[in-house]
Amino acid sequence: MLDFKFRCNTFASSIFQRNTYVLDIFDRIRGNRGPLGQHAKDTHGYFTFPKLEGDISNRMMFRGKEVLVWSINNYLGLANHPEVRAVDAEASKEWGMGYPMGARMMSGQTKYHEELEQKLASFMQKEDAFLLNYGYQGCQSAIEALVNRHDVIVYDSESHACMIDGVRLHQGKRFVFTHNDMESFVKQLDRAKTLTEQTGGGILVVTEGVFGMAGDQGKLKEIASYKEKYGFRLFVDDAHGFGTVGENGRGAGDEQGVHDAIDVYFGTFAKAMATIGAFVAGPEDVVDFLRYNMRSQTFAKSLPMPIVIGAIKRLEMMINEPEHKANLWKVASALQDGLRKSGFNIGDTNSCVTPVFLQGGLGEATNLTFDLRENHGIFCSIVVYPVVPKDVIMLRLIPTAVHNLDDVSYTIETFKKVKTKLEAGEYVGEGIADWA
Repeated sequence: MLDFKFRCNTFASSIFQRNTYVLDIFDRIRGNRGPLGQHAKDTHGYFTFPKLEGDISNRMMFRGKEVLVWSINNYLGLANHPEVRAVDAEASKEWGMGYPMGARMMSGQTKYHEELEQKLASFMQKEDAFLLNYGYQGCQSAIEALVNRHDVIVYDSESHACMIDGVRLHQGKRFVFTHNDMESFVKQLDRAKTLTEQTGGGILVVTEGVFGMAGDQGKLKEIASYKEKYGFRLFVDDAHGFGTVGENGRGAGDEQGVHDAIDVYFGTFAKAMATIGAFVAGPEDVVDFLRYNMRSQTFAKSLPMPIVIGAIKRLEMMINEPEHKANLWKVASALQDGLRKSGFNIGDTNSCVTPVFLQGGLGEATNLTFDLRENHGIFCSIVVYPVVPKDVIMLRLIPTAVHNLDDVSYTIETFKKVKTKLEAGEYVGEGIADWA
């Protein structure tokens, strides 16, 4: 009887296997390129993956023409500063790009890596800091390492993709609150508290210091006011705030007077310091835990020596030469004030990031951008649905210390012209602008 059942089950299984369709993963990819890749064939090389050439500055070359560039996060203008270039060149000559070899834990530790960490901790007024290879990877990994399956993460809906990926790696529950909405935030905190009372876990709140798309700061002061009642820990990704806001660029927490309330501060070198790398800063025991438990760092090659030496130089300039931040804000304030006075909607930005919101679809957005680049020599980033709501065009301007007031005046006057043309229907089109 048992043998008969076995033979029947085997036969049924073989029939099922023969009649079951197995999806080819590549077929699915070919049929769905994703929200950002759906227009790749029509945008690649111009609207996406454009090639800016020449020295990093306010003016660069695009398709053989000089353009005024508002798309590079070189906030303090350090990318091509002569002193920075000299240090980078000397460090590369002395060390090469290979040293040190191996992960920090095994064979990639140096006194210079430790020195940079000590300087970062001192500047950030935290007990300790841990150097990270990349911002995206580091932020994602830090969030994942801080929590276990008993904990709950509460995070802002407009958190950067690296934070979202870190949250997704979390094996426990996660609750999202409406962007900078304190009523929604408290509602999710209540849910988190109820759950952790059952699981015995804790709560990690995740938000940004400066939201890099629209430029508004996270409501850190308001969030911090709930720490005592709910007992959560606060993780802040301040990639766009580090070096640009707060005393000497100490960040959004410092700007809002709640720097000490940030339990784990994340900053990146990719913006204000114009190089590769990042760091986390916080209590010594917590940072040491991350040093030994962040898988993206434990199993990754140490940051090359020229990058570390260059980062030390950049940090020293950021701290000791406030004129770079002052120049940045002179340009940013003039740009934002001028746009507002000219009737442009720049949202709720209270950072250097300057969005300009217009009305229109994909065709209008690409035609307008093409006109800006080809006929007016202005290169800025274009953001459309699904990043922003349908029929919204966002032009994102990034002022830097190497821009000047003439750049500002020209840009505002040009934006007035293209806005008039947009409202007159001159950019209407069925699809993506033909740029080839």
